[in-house]
Amino acid sequence: MSHSLLDLIGNTPLVASKALNPNPKIQLFFKLEGHNPGGSVKDRAAFNMIKSALERGDINEKSRLIEATSGNTGIALAMIAGIYNLNIELVMPANSTKERVQTMRAYGAKVTLTSAEVGIEGARDYVETKVAHEDFVMLNQFANDDNWKSHYQTTGPEIWNDTKGGITHFVSSMGTTGTIMGTSTFLKEKSKDIQIVGVQPTDGSKIPGIRKWPEEYLPKIFNPKKVDRIMEVSEDEAVKMARRLAKEEGIFSGMSSGGAACAAVRLAESLESGVIVSIVCDRGDRYLSSGLFD
Repeated sequence: MSHSLLDLIGNTPLVASKALNPNPKIQLFFKLEGHNPGGSVKDRAAFNMIKSALERGDINEKSRLIEATSGNTGIALAMIAGIYNLNIELVMPANSTKERVQTMRAYGAKVTLTSAEVGIEGARDYVETKVAHEDFVMLNQFANDDNWKSHYQTTGPEIWNDTKGGITHFVSSMGTTGTIMGTSTFLKEKSKDIQIVGVQPTDGSKIPGIRKWPEEYLPKIFNPKKVDRIMEVSEDEAVKMARRLAKEEGIFSGMSSGGAACAAVRLAESLESGVIVSIVCDRGDRYLSSGLFD
C-alpha cells in the first residue's frame, strides 16, 4: 500500500509489442512512463531534483523556484512543488499545448509564456536572466546531476530487473538527455555490450520532447560517450508512429514516444536477435489540442 503520491513514482509497466514488432527473432518492449502520477517520465527527475535540493538545504519553503520547460518537466515540477508547498514559476513557449499550461496551473504553479518564435531556447534565456537579476533559484534540469541520477537509481534498475538482465538495446528520445544518461550509466555497469540508442529529429523536424540542440544550448549533463548510436526520425514518422501505437498497441502517448518507437522498430528490423526496450515517455491526452490525433 502506498502512503504518499510520491511513492507511486517509478516502477512503471514494461509491455511487449504485440503488433508493431516486425521481427519474430526480436523481443520489443515499451516502458510506459505515462503511468507515473504526473503522467510522464519527468516525474522521476523532478522528484529527485526537488528532494535532493531540499535535503542539501539548497532550497526551502521561502525559495522562489523558476524553470524553463517544454511541458512534461514543468507538469512534474508543479505537482511535486505543490506537495512540498514550494513556490514555482514555469516558463515555456507560447505555442505549448493548452493542456500542459492548464495542468501546471491546476497544480498551483505560475506559468509564463515566452515567444513561440524563439522556442525553448528563448524560455531558457528568460529564466537565466531572471536568476541573474532577481531572487530566483533555478533547478536547471539541463545541468543538474540529480536529473540523470534519478534514472540511474530507478529507470535503469527497473529495466534490468524486468528483462531479467536480458536487455540488449535501450532506445530513448533525447531532450534534456537525463533519461538516456542515467539509464545508460546503470545498464553499462551491468554489461558494456548493451547498446544505448538515442533518438533525434531530422533537420527541419519539430518533435516536442526531442531536440538536436545548438552547441551553446547542449545540456551540460550530456556525455556523448554514453550513447552508442544516434538514430534520426522525421516529424512525419513520429506522428504516424504515435498514432499506430494508440491504434495497434493500445498505447496512448505523445510524439516523442512515437519517435522513439519508430527508431526501435527500425532497429528491430536490422537485428538477428535481441531484447529492445523503448521508452514511452508520457500520455497522449496532453496533446489532444495539438492536432496529433486529428
